[in-house]
Amino acid sequence: MIECKKVFVDTAPFIYCIEESKDNPRYYNMVQGFFEACYRKDIVLVTSTITLEEYCVMPYRTGELQRIMLFHRFLLSMGIEVMGIDEKIADKAAQIRAKYSKFKAMDALQLATACLIGCDMFLTNDKQLRQFGEISVVTVDKLSV
Repeated sequence: MIECKKVFVDTAPFIYCIEESKDNPRYYNMVQGFFEACYRKDIVLVTSTITLEEYCVMPYRTGELQRIMLFHRFLLSMGIEVMGIDEKIADKAAQIRAKYSKFKAMDALQLATACLIGCDMFLTNDKQLRQFGEISVVTVDKLSV
């Protein structure tokens, strides 16, 4: 079961949940169960403007603007706070990339945001990020709710 108070949610879990992950229905079920458990337990869910950018690329590319509305509606209905990126986050992201040279800039910004706002857990599906040591990084395939 989830044992934390504040979780940062990366982009992939939103894609799996909102789009019902037709390629991997198991991920849909796992992420949906995770969100439901967080809601029941009053666990604070947070993401960043990076997630908004990453999620919206494909719907804009394909002209499926209703997917963007569904995403925003989901964030609102779940009370998910969207954090902006500021200088402190950018500096922390630079420190992360200095230590983990294979991390992409967007991932470092996401992790930096999670660290600086006091998240207990970072939910992603990027296995490479599990090596990050400052907070617990959990991939969707390792969820237990």
